[in-house]
Amino acid sequence: MAITSFKVEDISQAEDYLDRAPPEDTDPVIEALVTEIIGRVADKWTMLVLEALHEHGVMRFSEIGREIDGISQKMLTQTLRFMERDGLVTRTVYPVAPPKVEYALTALGESLGRAFCGVWIWAERHRDEIEASRQAFDARKAE
Repeated sequence: MAITSFKVEDISQAEDYLDRAPPEDTDPVIEALVTEIIGRVADKWTMLVLEALHEHGVMRFSEIGREIDGISQKMLTQTLRFMERDGLVTRTVYPVAPPKVEYALTALGESLGRAFCGVWIWAERHRDEIEASRQAFDARKAE
């Protein structure tokens, strides 16, 4: 899966962020938060859950699990809990038997998806350079 379903406006907004210079003075609290969020978002499961919910809207646990190849129930549970704690998803429990639980992205989760578009744009812009570098590296190692 790849986050490709964001709107053109989102991509252009992400490109604007790529062109900005970093701030001169960094608040250490913000820096710590960014480091923590990057660690969480760098986890492939978080990004795949983010994408599944973005593409399909409200989903049940089992639907998300079927959408994401290779994720265990334990890892999906853990990922959704972290995302809920960070305010990226909402969890709605319906008082029925058997229990019905649905997940949806919050506005904050949607905005994270838009921010992550910048990584896709960067990768697309630099794919040829990365591939050339990898081939050169592999050729040197093969000698």
